[in-house]
Amino acid sequence: MKAWKEYQEKNKDRYLNELLQLLRIPSVSARSEHKPDMAACAEAVRRSLLEAGADKAEIYPTEGHPVVYAEKLTDPSRPTVLVYGHYDVQPPDPLELWHSGPFEPVIRDGRIYARGSADDKGQFYMHVKAMETMIRTGSLPTNIKFIIEGEEEIGSPHLGKFVASHKDLLKCDVILISDTAMISLDTPSIDIGVRGLSYIEVEVTGPNRDLHSGVYGGAVANPITMLARMIATCHDANNHITIPGFYDDVVEASPAERQLMARAPYNEEAYKSDLGVTALWGEKGYTTNERTGIRPTLELNGIWGGYTGEGAKTVLPSKATAKISARLVPNQSTAVITEKLLNYFRGIAPPGVNVKAWEHHGGEPYMTPIDSRAYRSAARAIETVFGKAPIPVRGGGSIPICALFEKELDVKIVFLGLGLDSDNLHSPNEKFELANFYKGIETIPYFHKYFAEG
Repeated sequence: MKAWKEYQEKNKDRYLNELLQLLRIPSVSARSEHKPDMAACAEAVRRSLLEAGADKAEIYPTEGHPVVYAEKLTDPSRPTVLVYGHYDVQPPDPLELWHSGPFEPVIRDGRIYARGSADDKGQFYMHVKAMETMIRTGSLPTNIKFIIEGEEEIGSPHLGKFVASHKDLLKCDVILISDTAMISLDTPSIDIGVRGLSYIEVEVTGPNRDLHSGVYGGAVANPITMLARMIATCHDANNHITIPGFYDDVVEASPAERQLMARAPYNEEAYKSDLGVTALWGEKGYTTNERTGIRPTLELNGIWGGYTGEGAKTVLPSKATAKISARLVPNQSTAVITEKLLNYFRGIAPPGVNVKAWEHHGGEPYMTPIDSRAYRSAARAIETVFGKAPIPVRGGGSIPICALFEKELDVKIVFLGLGLDSDNLHSPNEKFELANFYKGIETIPYFHKYFAEG
C-alpha cells in the first residue's frame, strides 16, 4: 500500500538507528558475565515495542533469561498473529577475526556488520517496525502479539515452561517467525521446515595428570588421540553416519520435493569461492542443497585438550574434550538421537581411558504445510513485494521451540526469513543486508493483510 511505503521511506533512517542501538548490547546468553546485558536488552526490546505502538509490553522472568511479551489487540473478530524472535546472540569469538567490533555495529557496502544483525535482532526488529508502520498509518488488519525470548542460542531451556503456563496469553491463529534465510532478493524463497538438534559433549580422561610426552609417550594412551579415533569412526567412506540406528526414523524426501529443491539456483564454484574451500564434502548420493536441508548431519563443533598456548610444551594431556551436534530431519527425535549418541561414545571407549558424555540441549525438527492459509499469505506477500513467487526450501538450521509451540498452542508456524545463508551466522563478521532489512519491513504488512483476508 502506498501509505506503508511512504511512512517507511520517511522513517527508514530512524528504523536503522534504533536497530544499531539494539545491536550495541552484548546480549550473549551463553555466558554468565553477560546476565546484566541480557536484562538491559530485554528492557530495550520492551521499550521499542511500546514506542512502536503496542498496547502493552512486559518482561516475564524465567529461571534463566527473561521473556518479553507485547500485544496490540485491535478487534477480537480479527485473526491474531504471534511473532516469535530472540534477542540473545551467539558468543562473538574468535574476536581477532572480526573486521570491526562485534558490538560496535558499522555499515559497509550496504550491510550492517554486528553480532545479532541477522540472527535475530535485525529480523525480529523488522516486525516491530512493520507493526509501527501499520499502526501509524491506521491500517493494522490483525491483532499482533510478540514473544521475544533470550535463550534461543542455548536451546530455549525455559521457554517451554513459559509457553505451557501462558497459553491464554499466547493464544493466536498463526505463529510468524523471521529467524531463517531466503536464497536472495533476486530469487526469493520461504523455508518450509527447519532441522532439529541434538548437542552433546564428550570428555576423555587418561592419566591422573598431564605427563611429560618424552618420559611417558608411547606407554600411556593419549586422550586427544583416543578422542580423535572415536570421532573418526562416526562417518564411513561415503560420509554416512555410522551411529547404530541413526537413520532409523528418517523420512526420505519425495522425488517431487527433490525436484522442487533443484529449482533453486546453485553455482558450485561460487559456493566454494565464498567459503574459501577447494572441494565440498558430504553424504554420497545427495546434492549440496539436499545435504543442508533434507539430510541429518553430525558435526564436531569444538575440540580441545593439552597445551594450546603460545610456543611449545611437550605434554601428554590428562584430558581431551569435544562438543558434537547432530542436525535432525523429520521424523527423528532429539531424545532418541541424543541417547544413541551418548551410548555410542560411552560404548567405544578404548582401553586406558575413561569416557564421560552428556547432553547440552536439543530441539525437534519442524515442517510447515505449504497448503496452509498462513503459508499462502506469506508467499503472496513476497510475490507482491518482490514480483516473484517464492521457492519453498528446507532450512538447515534449527529453531528449538517450533515443535513445542505447535504442541502447546495448536497452531501452525510460517517462516518469513529475510536473511541470507552468507550472513556469517554464528561466525565473525556477521552481517545483515540493509536491502533485506527494509524489504522485510515492506513485506510483513502484506502478510497481515492477506492473512486477515483469509
